[in-house]
Amino acid sequence: MNNQLALIREALETRLNAINDPLTGKGLFTSGRISGLETRADGKVSFTLEAPAEHVERYVALRDRAEAEARSVKGVSAVTAVLTAHEGKQEKTGGISRVRHVIAVASAKGGVGKSTVAVNLACAFASLGMSTGLLDLDVYGPSAPTLLGVAGRKPKMNPNKTLTPLPAHGLATMSVGYLVDASQPMVWRGAMATSAVRQMLDDVAWGDLDVLVLDLPPGTGDVQLTLVQRTPLAGAVIVSTPQEMALADVRRGIAMFEKTHAPILGVIENMAYFETPDGARTHIFGEGGARRTAEAAGVPFLGEIPIDVDLRKASDAGAPLVSALPDHAVSQCFRNMAQTALANVARMSKPAPRISVT
Repeated sequence: MNNQLALIREALETRLNAINDPLTGKGLFTSGRISGLETRADGKVSFTLEAPAEHVERYVALRDRAEAEARSVKGVSAVTAVLTAHEGKQEKTGGISRVRHVIAVASAKGGVGKSTVAVNLACAFASLGMSTGLLDLDVYGPSAPTLLGVAGRKPKMNPNKTLTPLPAHGLATMSVGYLVDASQPMVWRGAMATSAVRQMLDDVAWGDLDVLVLDLPPGTGDVQLTLVQRTPLAGAVIVSTPQEMALADVRRGIAMFEKTHAPILGVIENMAYFETPDGARTHIFGEGGARRTAEAAGVPFLGEIPIDVDLRKASDAGAPLVSALPDHAVSQCFRNMAQTALANVARMSKPAPRISVT
């Protein structure tokens, strides 16, 4: 997205969020009513306004107002605003209502090993005695079926139309990859992708979990915004490699979560170095970049994951390293990071001290 489109999108979000949702009293963006916002180079804009089915008539005029507000933004040539009705989705607490902590694992840059980190981090939480789930929300390239060794298996549909998570390596798991043909490309526009996210959150019988780890797709687009607007996140973990090309996107990812008031639990530097049998380390992608970026942004640094042959083999075999080789040095790295992330959840969720003057 070029700078002009980014400015138009920011203006649209501000203008639409100035319109209050009649049910929550919050802005349309803050309340999660707007999804699939797309801006094109020719100035055409489209988005979806989601309303509860039992209140849809109250949103007809609101849709017209939102469309008019969007059309008034400088640089916008045409607006298409679609009003959709959902059966109680906005009024009921979703499938994550009994989850204690929801932790997002994100990377604004693709190709940094985010999914491998997310799966092993989830296994690390489970190894600490916590009931843990993993939700693969990478709608364009779901990796969980391969990383967990469950490709080809399908989740069970319950009588109440919810899906039962697939058990794998001590985790309750769900992925878009369980529901689609792995050989077919995921050619989904923004509205379809955000709809899939809503279903994975609302229509899965997660039950009682201590932690639900969300593996987000790369970037800072509609899927990420829909998630942070609809889900009470305990915090986010950002994954990066040390190289500057990745770190520039990490800064954008940190800014996105901070803008939406989601705590940053920490930054993980993946592929930090390669260690030869004699103990010598080669920093293939640079050294310490993620640590410096975290320090500059004022967020915690969780640690480094090296380039490791055993980690690669375990991932390809569908047996996460933390689960398959719990005594491995890299497995211990993941457990340390999981413990620190949980400590940061506890620290960041504490209410501010109350000061009274008598």
